[in-house]
Amino acid sequence: MSNLNSTSLNYRDAGVDIDAGEALINKIKPFAAKTIRSEVLTGIGGFGALFEVPKKFADPVLVSGTDGVGTKLRLAFEWNSHGTVGIDLVAMSVNDILVQGAEPLFFLDYFACGKLSVDIASAVIAGIAKGCELSGCALIGGETAEMPGMYPDGEYDLAGFAVGAVEKSSIINGSSIDVGDIVLGLTSSGAHSNGYSLIRKIIDITGSKPYQDFYGRPLVDVVMAPTKIYVKSILSVINKFGKGIKGLAHITGGGLLDNIPRILNQNISAKLYKDSWRMPDLFNWLQKSGNISDTEMYRVFNCGIGMVLIVPKHQADLIMGELSSNGEDVIKIGEIVNRERNMPSTYVV
Repeated sequence: MSNLNSTSLNYRDAGVDIDAGEALINKIKPFAAKTIRSEVLTGIGGFGALFEVPKKFADPVLVSGTDGVGTKLRLAFEWNSHGTVGIDLVAMSVNDILVQGAEPLFFLDYFACGKLSVDIASAVIAGIAKGCELSGCALIGGETAEMPGMYPDGEYDLAGFAVGAVEKSSIINGSSIDVGDIVLGLTSSGAHSNGYSLIRKIIDITGSKPYQDFYGRPLVDVVMAPTKIYVKSILSVINKFGKGIKGLAHITGGGLLDNIPRILNQNISAKLYKDSWRMPDLFNWLQKSGNISDTEMYRVFNCGIGMVLIVPKHQADLIMGELSSNGEDVIKIGEIVNRERNMPSTYVV
């Protein structure tokens, strides 16, 4: 039997506010406008986004990457800190495609929530646009999905992907890395977007609060610091030194010990020297508070090194100088050695 409802229903009664969605689109258009490149053929709001491959590429190969922000979002919800997670979202994808020598061209995002808050969503998407500005890629589209019953109030999920291009002859794949090459590390801005399930556990067991003092800064600013975007500085050294950049590794989930091996062949190892760089206060606190072993630290967190370059020994100082001139804090953190029997492909001494 059916029980007819005499009241006329609309989508808002079911929990979806079409007007809020339209208000969000209008609010984020100025953010997206700041990221537009000359190759963008359509603006925000269409069914599909059109992008012309830049004519400067003679034999372009498209490189794509996708990612999210992980459980760092839980802290964004709990601490009402939404302004930087959009930068994290972009950084995780553009830094990944960068390691193959690709210039990021455009980015699309997916924002899903149970009930749309225009203020929260616009703060997040403003961060996404900022990340696109920092990486020189265009925010050309995305999707905002309001799905009642799927997410608790005040919570949302984020995903996104970036597409870039590289000349086929200039793809960086690590194949030329050899014994004697130098491992350079670019410092991170913090934990970036990895290891946050463990970070949250340590925050919980220590009873830490977002606005407590942490070495002169509020803890929230340290823990929620956005992932550093390395695109412009790395592309600058690639353009200047070409094949001198033998390999690049973005230090994400898996830390130093699991990411550097992704660009090494089975006959070589990266030998890293732990005393060559200073572990930032955040990681020292995490290790001490959680009684975490050195090995676990190096395979969960970036430990202060967010991007690794492997370069010829005779060019290392010149490349370091170029990176420094582009605002990077760059350190010689290791070297490539022959891989001995039963030795890991990356280890710290």
